[in-house]
Amino acid sequence: MSRAFVNEDAPTGDVYIPPRAPLPAGAVNFVTVRGLRLLNEELTELEKERERLKKGDPHSEDRNRALTVVRGRIKDLEARIKSAKVVRAADQPSDEVRFGARVTTRTQQGRKPGLERTFQIVGVDESDIATMRIGWIAPLARALTGCKPGETATLMMGGVKETLEVVAVTYPDDA
Repeated sequence: MSRAFVNEDAPTGDVYIPPRAPLPAGAVNFVTVRGLRLLNEELTELEKERERLKKGDPHSEDRNRALTVVRGRIKDLEARIKSAKVVRAADQPSDEVRFGARVTTRTQQGRKPGLERTFQIVGVDESDIATMRIGWIAPLARALTGCKPGETATLMMGGVKETLEVVAVTYPDDA
């Protein structure tokens, strides 16, 4: 067989490409301005990694496998960026919980009555519990969407019925 038709970059065996955070079927990929910036930064880093790997030993199985993974991640990320719909804070109602809102809640009924928590409702790729950013598809975000300060929402959290009062709603600058 001619060597012209052999893909020397192809690794042998199965290659696992980690999936991105899932979106419900048919859902719009809402992102904040910050979220889109983070996706583009991630793409830049992956492209740098791809170029670094291309310069490695073309006969190395580890290099070929890593290159395949990076290429797959770039393809998935490009599709996610292409489908992104930016939601600007300035376009949201200032007194109602919507996408992009920073929400402070107080537990009225549940495990810890009186507990106040503040979090921001963001896109699925931007969600990160460590920084109190929750995806708009999360049950908590869905339950609170549309609420105004002083209103409550009830949902099951960890097997316990929780009633949360919306204490405050703000929209950070499109950071």
